Amino acid sequence: MAGQGARVLAVGGTSGIGLACAAAMLAQGAAAVRVVGRSAARGAAAAARLGPRAGFIAADCAEPAQVQAMADRAAAEMGGIDALICAPGTTHLPELLFRQSLDQIRATLTQDLAPVLLSCRAVLPVMMAQGSGAIVTIASDAGKVATPGESVIGAGMAAIIQFTRGLAIEAKRNGVRANVITPSLVEGTPLTERLMAEGRFSAKLFAKARTLAHLGPTTAEDVAALAAFLLSPAAARITGQAISVNGGISAA
Repeated sequence: MAGQGARVLAVGGTSGIGLACAAAMLAQGAAAVRVVGRSAARGAAAAARLGPRAGFIAADCAEPAQVQAMADRAAAEMGGIDALICAPGTTHLPELLFRQSLDQIRATLTQDLAPVLLSCRAVLPVMMAQGSGAIVTIASDAGKVATPGESVIGAGMAAIIQFTRGLAIEAKRNGVRANVITPSLVEGTPLTERLMAEGRFSAKLFAKARTLAHLGPTTAEDVAALAAFLLSPAAARITGQAISVNGGISAA
């Protein structure tokens, strides 16, 4: 069970929500953290920021061979994996369906879904052999609430939600838990900065969403605090849940 002394693997952990989750786990007493991403420069910067218990593994987690090599290396370096955080995010901006090409649709689904499914599959045998482990995936409220411009993104997020629920039911007999967090607009992340800066449609959509967050805008640290709890022994009886963190934008 993840917590004090945990060995943590953070896919998408070089920036945004993933990096905040890695930092939260170290603050909770994790023994070792490995952050995963494609950019060597961003990975080195993230590891340096996190400190001596952290390291970086370069991998494109949409590629099966690279994912397996990443999981094998992380398990070898840390002596096992107690917690997996999957926060690869999306690089795609909201857009109405008729304005998206067929190639764009395929790329969105592949790049949003593959890193989560492949990473969980690669790490699961390690956790099963240990007889314990905890997984948190990051999706989006777009997978729960139908929103203009997010029909394709929402389909991918809904798939991550259902995948995580199915994983939780399959893995519970081996002492492995899995939950998914579904934020909406998360301030201060690279994606949100792009959403507000690029494209009139996405900027207008999320500017309206901001006005509904009466409890305050969600930050990466808000999501990370929930992830750290779900990965901790305090959440030992919680699995298969999809939990929103959105400041009141919706009751998803």
